[in-house]
Amino acid sequence: MRAMSAGSITDVAGLLCGHFTDTRRPTGCTVVIAPEGAVGGVDVRGAAPGTRETDLLSPLNSVDVVHAVMLAGGSAFGLDASAGAMCWLEERGIGVQAGPVRVPIVASAILFDLMMGDPSIRPDAAAGYAACVAAGTDAPAEGSVGAGTGAACGKLFGIERGMKSGIGCASITLHGVTVAAMVAVNATGDVVDPSTGRIVAGVRSDDGRTIVGGARAILDGQLPRHLQIAAATTLGIVATDAALTKLDANRLARIAHDGLARSIVPVHTPVDGDTVFALATGKANASLPPTVMGVLAVEVTARAVLRAVQAATPVSGAGVPSLPCARDLPL
Repeated sequence: MRAMSAGSITDVAGLLCGHFTDTRRPTGCTVVIAPEGAVGGVDVRGAAPGTRETDLLSPLNSVDVVHAVMLAGGSAFGLDASAGAMCWLEERGIGVQAGPVRVPIVASAILFDLMMGDPSIRPDAAAGYAACVAAGTDAPAEGSVGAGTGAACGKLFGIERGMKSGIGCASITLHGVTVAAMVAVNATGDVVDPSTGRIVAGVRSDDGRTIVGGARAILDGQLPRHLQIAAATTLGIVATDAALTKLDANRLARIAHDGLARSIVPVHTPVDGDTVFALATGKANASLPPTVMGVLAVEVTARAVLRAVQAATPVSGAGVPSLPCARDLPL
């Protein structure tokens, strides 16, 4: 039985996905909802993370179910989007029973997009609620939407030499088990196609016409200027319909970072807060060995990164840097 590639995060049975894209400036949020709950895990890399409920996902802690994962722009302010998801889930009676109420478990992480227009505009509870209203089982849009609206990559030598990025998905189904990923790429580093080594989007030359690559420029003797702390961050969700324990889910989130390392150079820098969540719905009537699951998780994560930049489209507005997309520059 051959693997079938391409697809989206909603190819995993038991998951919904929705975006909210702010029309006032390039920012937004994206939610993945597990209405019946999913076993969750997380792995945080880089030195500038912004997260919520990640401690709860540790195998050492009691609650092993997640009802939603929210990815948002707006830096730390964007964590407010989780409150909207909490409200939407509570209205539908979804959550962990805690005395007289059900408490929805919403894990979240944010990326820094405050250089894209008016920084006082950022995802809030209303934005998070709107993303939930929009959520469904259809394949979500990719590119400059939701949490990827204000995303950029190749910022090692400043955002003005970077390129527009976005959010992307991929999935693989093998022997009755689906593994999928969704990644919002807002990286300091360049995005590289692992199959060819070619830089798809990244640091551009001084005249902005060609891609030179940050790591390549450093090896040629150039040094980047001082980078702003928390000025980037790539966020991902890797999901499966296989049944996993909480420990297994955390291991899957950990190994999925290898997919980021294959497709983003450099990755996990001091100015990135790269975070990957894992969700397991247990809907499949099949299972795969952990090593095989890891191989699939790495592959779909790398593919989702590529799709995030390939699907990106230009954004504009007052104070928004003019950044080209991968489709705009010659190979």
